[in-house]
Amino acid sequence: MGKIKYILKRLKEMDKKAMFEKIDSIHEKTGKSKIYLLYDIQKCARKYGAGYMDYDLFEMYNLSKEQRNTYITRGRNNEIVSKYNNKEYFHIFENKDEFNTLFKDYIKRDWIKVKDTPKEDVIAFMKKHSEFMAKPIDGGCGHGIEKINTSNYKSLNEIYDKLTDENNNFELEEVIKQHPEVSKIYPDAINTVRVVTILKDNVPHIICAYFRIGNGKYVDNFNSGGMVAPVNELTGEAMDRAIDKKKNLYENHPQTGSKIKGFKFPDWDKAISMCKEASKVVPQMGYIGWDVCFTPNGPIFVEGNEFPGHDIYQLPEHTPNKIGMMPKFNI
Repeated sequence: MGKIKYILKRLKEMDKKAMFEKIDSIHEKTGKSKIYLLYDIQKCARKYGAGYMDYDLFEMYNLSKEQRNTYITRGRNNEIVSKYNNKEYFHIFENKDEFNTLFKDYIKRDWIKVKDTPKEDVIAFMKKHSEFMAKPIDGGCGHGIEKINTSNYKSLNEIYDKLTDENNNFELEEVIKQHPEVSKIYPDAINTVRVVTILKDNVPHIICAYFRIGNGKYVDNFNSGGMVAPVNELTGEAMDRAIDKKKNLYENHPQTGSKIKGFKFPDWDKAISMCKEASKVVPQMGYIGWDVCFTPNGPIFVEGNEFPGHDIYQLPEHTPNKIGMMPKFNI
């Protein structure tokens, strides 16, 4: 019943113009009939919970029914979230200040919430940290994040007024110093590894790990211009080239020339232990995507995601055997 409700909701909300544009694009690439593609998209929606975006992204038009059944689609991802995560606890991961408070042992940096905090405390934070990150409390995908250098403003009061504008609700964080080996790949962003965990019967399992790399911006998010590369969760080694949302592939970073495929993360065992340990802190939230940063003093969390994305883990360029992530969830 849940899947049928989801499909009906998606059909109602669907941008039909965008869907037909996708069909046109796939037709041009494959020569497949547009009528067939429309029918096949609808079939994949019913059978696998895949919308037209998943159909195109995972190139489901090139997959057999057995291969299609191995992919985590948007609909299936929603079902996994519903199975493992209690909505009453979403707020812990949706609000950065709550997350930082509960997971302070894994954050290991200064931070402060602007709203409802005395002005003098916020000013004191800015005096201590001449450069800091301003993050929307409930933001996602890297949207709205600013890196602020106090020397670019006339006064700290000017920055405070900007931060407390009625449209803003920021949390400020000390700038993380990432490990020099990771920084060599791209120094202008904190390049994290998304580690996905499932907590089943109070036993944590690592589902997958992906290296998220900045490219021209100071965020590493795939949907904000970044790139991703799969990481072997046992060894901490990047197993393949990085890819961006336009499906450009990079064995070396386009701006630094640093090699991505084959890069091995420092302190990988510590990072995995940290994710497993943290996954037990809120057992009501059993399916989490942890964004791990590697620093000279060991791994730390940037944030946790109560709704781990499904798109970056199964891109065709990283799944040459055409097998998706679903079998790894059958733990």
